[in-house]
Amino acid sequence: MTVATNVPAFCQGIQHFQKKLSSFDQYGQEAAIPAGKTAIASPSDKAAVYQTMLAADALRYLTLQITASKQSGHPGGFASIADTIAALVMLGHKNIITEVGHHAPGFYSNVFLDTSLEAMGINSVQDMRDRFREMHGLLGHLSGQIPGLLNPAGPLGQGQHFAMAGAKLHPGVLFPVTIGDGGLGEPYIMSSFGHFNTAYPQVTNFLPILVWNGYSQEHHSMVSTKTNEEMISYWAGNGFAEVILVNAKDYDDANQPGDYVDSTMFSLEGRMAFTQAILEATDKAAKSALDGKLTVLIVKQLKGAGVHKRGAQSHNLYPGDSVEKDYIVAALKERALTPAAWELVRSNYVRSSGGAAAKTAVTEQEYPLSDLGNIPLEEYAVGGEKQVATTAMGAIVAYVGQQDRDFIVTNADGNAASGIKNVNTALKIIHPTTDETYFQQPQGQVYEPLSEDACAGLAAGQALFGARSLWCSYESFAINGLPIWQTVTQAMAELRRLTPSTITLFTAGALEQGRNGWTHQRPEIENYFAAMMRNGNVFPLFPCDANSIQACYEWALGTKNKGITITASKSPLEIRTTLEQTRQGLAKGGIVLQEISGDKSVVFAVIGDMTLIPVFEAAEQLKSQGIGSKIISVINPRRLYRPTDVAWDSCNREKDDNFLSDTEFAAMFDGDALLGVTGGSSAMLEPVMLRSNSRRDVFAWKQGETASSAGQIMEFNGITADNFVQRAMALIS
Repeated sequence: MTVATNVPAFCQGIQHFQKKLSSFDQYGQEAAIPAGKTAIASPSDKAAVYQTMLAADALRYLTLQITASKQSGHPGGFASIADTIAALVMLGHKNIITEVGHHAPGFYSNVFLDTSLEAMGINSVQDMRDRFREMHGLLGHLSGQIPGLLNPAGPLGQGQHFAMAGAKLHPGVLFPVTIGDGGLGEPYIMSSFGHFNTAYPQVTNFLPILVWNGYSQEHHSMVSTKTNEEMISYWAGNGFAEVILVNAKDYDDANQPGDYVDSTMFSLEGRMAFTQAILEATDKAAKSALDGKLTVLIVKQLKGAGVHKRGAQSHNLYPGDSVEKDYIVAALKERALTPAAWELVRSNYVRSSGGAAAKTAVTEQEYPLSDLGNIPLEEYAVGGEKQVATTAMGAIVAYVGQQDRDFIVTNADGNAASGIKNVNTALKIIHPTTDETYFQQPQGQVYEPLSEDACAGLAAGQALFGARSLWCSYESFAINGLPIWQTVTQAMAELRRLTPSTITLFTAGALEQGRNGWTHQRPEIENYFAAMMRNGNVFPLFPCDANSIQACYEWALGTKNKGITITASKSPLEIRTTLEQTRQGLAKGGIVLQEISGDKSVVFAVIGDMTLIPVFEAAEQLKSQGIGSKIISVINPRRLYRPTDVAWDSCNREKDDNFLSDTEFAAMFDGDALLGVTGGSSAMLEPVMLRSNSRRDVFAWKQGETASSAGQIMEFNGITADNFVQRAMALIS
């Protein structure tokens, strides 16, 4: 260990210090960001350039040491973009987003330097080492709970959605987003940029930064063979008006082989020249993005620059890659700073952007929401004319959009096809061509890319950043957007602030898509939500009619930090409930729709609306044989779990510990036999099946097929009145 004197307290845990740094006396005597300022004065100022280089070395040092402390984590990818991250901070930009979860330790290092991590009790490097990759500490990938960091990051192809949502909601604020060249192969990235720019051409204050380091996780990246000209043409061909590329190779005075080189191997003069180029390019790109141009900054530098290994071998640490390992020690000593340099770096970081990101980032405060007033609901008469549930909800959606101009509705397959054309009529599809026939105009609030990922991404991203949104989808197609919706919902459970719940409407379920066959019949998506229900803040809702869906959406709009899915049919169906009944069902999990007395009683726990049709038929058949029945519409199955089944107490905000008591559950579901019925996944009925003491069975979706009607699809899957009666009689006998 290198011994140093006069070490700042935050440096406790740093193992290696330099005794002296070349040119520090010339360029390091005063912080490049003066007291009272929020950024450097000029990207060409030599002191600012030198101190940016120091900051980049500090980031590399911290990233490598904290990962090596646990012999685990990913230092290499971030190391190749550390200079640009340092440049952003020196230029006063801290609303930084990433698409790359593997860059997490570098981003933790970045917010540590400006004191943001003190909000979670991490005051020193030793604290950061101790809590890296530990429970209630610094997770291996970015989550929602880290002070100063704007977004979770895990699956590739997600980060741009957060950057675009932030830019839309915060004009005049720059949202840089780093994108790995390993993840550039994901098709979602460019397509989502393209549709967003067509829909919102005036919103350009997000800045993708391509980390072009030549390598993916375990091999060369698929774009590593592109020439500089080809990469520039690729972005320009996808609509980017300003493409700025900085290539470390152009500044290499160490004669490194290959197209990708390590700037930390340059001479001091070479490093200064490269760092100045990075600062100037970053400043130019930021100003261009803020000035109305769709801009990308591309930084070409070898993966692993300045850490223990280079190329894909730098990506991950493995058991044995400890802080005592010879090549780890050598790399740390190469990047080590003097105590005075650490103090200088921290001074610049704390002053940048007016303070710690944990206090200044846009996501550290609640976003101001428009007052919705009294939400208008239209209550239809029970037993009256049949109504389309989705259309009834669409009227409320239209009202919300008219009250809240930030509100957006996203749908990849068309609202009209889901029975909510009234949303398009009221809010208009965002399109550069004004056409009244199709309810489209540039200032609309209905966002319709063809990618479910882009739909879910912008809607969920906007909710995470504090604004209202609604993602609508066919149940059969929504699976392509669920990864980011799940990422955001988990982050919402971890947030330290309140934010509107991320809400979805899934329509045209499998039972309504008979003619289209199995390609449009994927109700197994409910398995996804059934698993997520145990997470603590996820609420799949199943309204049973047009009144019920209005009460469900009304409830969802009043919630915070939750993930709420509403699944309903687009066919005209009977009105079976009042608004108040569904409000009771939301609180108690379900509502009794019908009860018939008899010698014995069969209880039906039913999820969905169309599935009620054969259940009511079965009740009549049982009645004719003197058998009683009770039909329960399960509206909010999460309420039917036991408290110990769900991780509700792990949520940072809005802990929801409302579950149906054992006494209430028995009163609702006890009978001589219990049949669970759903047109989707049987997993959604797990809470009922876990708690019931009755003889019981489940009727659920098995397989898709082409059919002429919902009834024929249900018959194909065994969901018929005759089958219910036959099984009920077997159970009660």
